[in-house]
Amino acid sequence: MSDVHLPPGWPVAVRPPQSPGWQRSAVGWLLDQCPSEYRAHPVLRSQPVALAWLALLHVTAQGRANAAARAEARADLREHLDPTALDAFMVALDHEHARLLELHRAVRLVGDALRGLRYVPRL
Repeated sequence: MSDVHLPPGWPVAVRPPQSPGWQRSAVGWLLDQCPSEYRAHPVLRSQPVALAWLALLHVTAQGRANAAARAEARADLREHLDPTALDAFMVALDHEHARLLELHRAVRLVGDALRGLRYVPRL
C-alpha cells in the first residue's frame, strides 16, 4: 500500500489502516496501553472503537496524574528524598509526561482511523 500516508505519531506496532490485519494490530496495541485486566473483557476486542475511546480516557487520566505529581512532588517529598534523588525523580516525571503526550496522540490517531477518518498529508 504505497499510497497510504501515516500521520506523524502513528504507532509503529499498528499496521496502516486498510492493510490486512490492521484492526487486529490496533486492538492488540490499544490493549497494551490499558491495564492488563482489560484483556479479560471480550467486548473490548470485538468493539475496537469503544476500546480506543476507553484507552484514550485511560491515557488522559495517566496524564492528569502525572501533572498532579509534577505539581506536588517537590513539596510533598522534599523531607523524604535527598535533593539529588528528588531532582532525578522530577526528571523521570518529565520524561513520563513527554511519553504520555506522544501516547495520547497515537491513541487518538488510531481511534480516528478506527472510526473511518483518513489522514491526508498537507503540502
